[in-house]
Amino acid sequence: MIKQDVSKMSKESTIIETRNLSKRFKDVTAVETLNMKVRRGEIFGFLGPNGAGKTTAIKMVMGLTHPSEGEVLVNGKRVSNDSVQIRREIGYLPERVAFYDNLTPLQTLHFFCELKGADKSVAESLIKEVGLEDALHRKVGTFSRGMVQLLGVAQAMIGKPSIYILDEPMAGLDARWVKVIRDKIKRLSGQGATIIFSSHILSEVQNLCDRVAIIDKGRLLVEDTVSNLSTRLHIKPRLEIYIPGLAGEVPEGILDIKGVMGAEAEGDRLLVSCAPAVRVQVITVLKEKGLDIKDFKTVEPSLEEAFVKLISKDEGGENDEDKS
Repeated sequence: MIKQDVSKMSKESTIIETRNLSKRFKDVTAVETLNMKVRRGEIFGFLGPNGAGKTTAIKMVMGLTHPSEGEVLVNGKRVSNDSVQIRREIGYLPERVAFYDNLTPLQTLHFFCELKGADKSVAESLIKEVGLEDALHRKVGTFSRGMVQLLGVAQAMIGKPSIYILDEPMAGLDARWVKVIRDKIKRLSGQGATIIFSSHILSEVQNLCDRVAIIDKGRLLVEDTVSNLSTRLHIKPRLEIYIPGLAGEVPEGILDIKGVMGAEAEGDRLLVSCAPAVRVQVITVLKEKGLDIKDFKTVEPSLEEAFVKLISKDEGGENDEDKS
């Protein structure tokens, strides 16, 4: 798939926008003044810890929940509870997908084709696309959680929508089916679809997304690319060194090397945060101590590190920005 240079997209390419979006349930504020833009044709990751407000925000975008304040625009049109046409432009996979147990997947998709006004003839090919062809005539009640999730993805594809909103699409799937969903997301994006998905599998988000938005306690913390996040939070590449027998202990003297900002040991792995010019010196010092270095490599900053730092900062924790 050819990734789009979303940084060069114009403001007119915004396909979904939330403006001061808020939702309160009695004394609980689930979403607070959310201002976010999703650009046409991008894969957009929507992240946050459990209870952060992701699903509530998604339901407001879909028009399934009415906001307490603010508004959502899809293709420049304001979403409301009766925005049937807008919902037809969106393929939606809810966080907890469920179907009638006594129907087969083929019957299930026929039912949803009727609801969406789509040709039923597409049902069988969609089932095959997500890898459920061998269960075409089985009752959905006999499916594993992962199989139900895959059927949910097939349901979202009915009508060839231009926008997909997938709430935890990889939940409950083993590695084989995660790859199926990952490849499907890439394929849909390559065909020009806009995809928003939330996930707890941060490595998948990092590998797939053009940009991410991270929310916590209903508030938007950041909306940016993963690389920009790492730069803004001063998260630097680390030197990962494999030393048999290290046993989780950071060797003496490593933290005393000028240019080393931190070090931690995990089993036989030593992770050193340091300036690029200092890496050779770190290796030299370890060898002088008689340690047997079997392998070493540079590990690029991860979305997980950015995620943890942002959440920590939101909760009042200290991070590198506080120290600068």
